[in-house]
Amino acid sequence: MGCTGSKRTRGDENVKKIRKPKPWKHSEPITRTQLKQMRDEFWDTAPHYGGQREMWDALRVAAESELTHAQAIINSAGVIVQNDDLTICYDERGAKYELPKYVLSEPINMIHEN
Repeated sequence: MGCTGSKRTRGDENVKKIRKPKPWKHSEPITRTQLKQMRDEFWDTAPHYGGQREMWDALRVAAESELTHAQAIINSAGVIVQNDDLTICYDERGAKYELPKYVLSEPINMIHEN
């Protein structure tokens, strides 16, 4: 009782329960098409800034999944989560992966197309 180690239920101090980012607002209202284009551009260029391609792929699948699936993907890929909204993560080698909020959730000022 009171032992620091007794609080760990999974046996791994690097496992954090992830969540969606807090509501955010884009600098100007954007459409779903524009958001998709921004996301595609990010995922196409992200691996060129460092880290492992497999880790970027796992982060993309997690970002595009429901939270329960995303948690399983993060856990199985060995992602070390610094921010529980996945905006900053690391791999086991210490490479840093920064994800913008726009790949993780929609802005509150999105223009809904017909």
